Amino acid sequence: MQKAHIGCHAFASLIVAAALACPAPGADFGARFDEIKRSASPAELYAFLFALPKGGDLHHHNGLSAYGATWYAAATSPKTLARNSFYTMTKLGNCSGDSDARPRFYTVQRATFAKLSTCQQGEFEALEKLSPEMKAAWLSSLVLDRPGEGRKEFFDEIVLRFGDLNHDPYLAADVIVENMKLFGAEGVRYIESQSIPAGFLHADGRPMDPEDANRIIEQRLHEADAAASGVEIRFQDVVIRFLPNAEQEIERAYAWVAAHRDRWVGINMAGIEDNSKGYALRFLDTYRRMRRTYSDIPLSIHAGEKDSPGHEVHDTLLLGASRIGHGVNLISDPDTMLLMRNNVYLVEINLISNRVLEYVPDTSKHPFPEYLRTGIPVCLNTDDRGAWGSNMTDEYYTAVTTFNLSWKEVVDLGRNSLTHSFAEDSLKAAMLGDYDRQVHAFEGRFAGDWRGALKGVKPLVSQYAGQRWGFHE
Repeated sequence: MQKAHIGCHAFASLIVAAALACPAPGADFGARFDEIKRSASPAELYAFLFALPKGGDLHHHNGLSAYGATWYAAATSPKTLARNSFYTMTKLGNCSGDSDARPRFYTVQRATFAKLSTCQQGEFEALEKLSPEMKAAWLSSLVLDRPGEGRKEFFDEIVLRFGDLNHDPYLAADVIVENMKLFGAEGVRYIESQSIPAGFLHADGRPMDPEDANRIIEQRLHEADAAASGVEIRFQDVVIRFLPNAEQEIERAYAWVAAHRDRWVGINMAGIEDNSKGYALRFLDTYRRMRRTYSDIPLSIHAGEKDSPGHEVHDTLLLGASRIGHGVNLISDPDTMLLMRNNVYLVEINLISNRVLEYVPDTSKHPFPEYLRTGIPVCLNTDDRGAWGSNMTDEYYTAVTTFNLSWKEVVDLGRNSLTHSFAEDSLKAAMLGDYDRQVHAFEGRFAGDWRGALKGVKPLVSQYAGQRWGFHE
């Protein structure tokens, strides 16, 4: 699949043509939306928002954006077991060679398991043979579902537990497609997933060439069920910012994206910002050097995901980023806020992530509405939704019920996600046109007997929504 490169004027013409074919939605539906907000029960409003067209998920971590149940089903399927198998550490036997860095439910593939000592193998169980109770514990270990679990559990435990699951390209590809189906069911039509093309393994444990792994994933994305999801997916190459070789990883990422522009559309930097080794200006010279070699590779970089005030967003814009992931502490930097008002920069808002990781434990105090209502472009995203047990509907429900969003604001959030995506121009124009048509159809569906229209909506209620709001399918 090759990008269709068209000029700026041609792209603008496509957008204008789409707008003329389908006038901007929302002008007549605002009063009905306000009525629904006032009179709908919480469960009805959730169902209404589940059916809502939602544009794209721009802040999406591959792997951690899939539910544990999706990983388990794919890893234990006959298709996978015919090729590979996985073992998870269910107990600690104090064997020689054990590492405290491996948490309970750390999962390895067959080749890794075979290299363990007999004592260490006794600490593991085959994933497909877990008892119902142990399977439930394994699934729980991949989500923040208990009081007191938060940032430390996520970064120090959950991220590590995936082990070799993320290293099998066939399994990763199956999980991506299953995730696309779930996103498609709730009205998301585009995903921009942060991923790393390296680190994959053959079933016998040999390192796999990234080109081979990429071909495996690409082939899976061309199968019929991926297309039937209705979701387009593109990838950003992600660099872990606090690693000692992060500069070299930026160089690698630029070379990879430049050579794979059909599917890879940008570069990101991630990693907990509390680790000061990953400060933004460390990489300024590297990015400037890369821009002397490569063209048209956009940046979306995590910044301002911190408890403390700071200038992380400002410094990240200096790196060349056009999108900011999280931007929580941007509110403490008024000069940068003024710079970003009515400008080209977008902040990728992640309400549930910020709440469960306690960057903004009280969502009512989140800076999102200040950005939204002072003209800083924003959109809603799911971040590592598998670890929260949440979905995109939860993000919209949180935003609507906490900040009393207007219908125009709701529609603009979805449109912003597509407008500021790194998708190729032709795809972006098509998605924006489709989005306006989908919103118009949605307005027509609920313009009359909206409760009657809701009878046809069967929301996939997330674990998060069940625990936080008591919703059930």
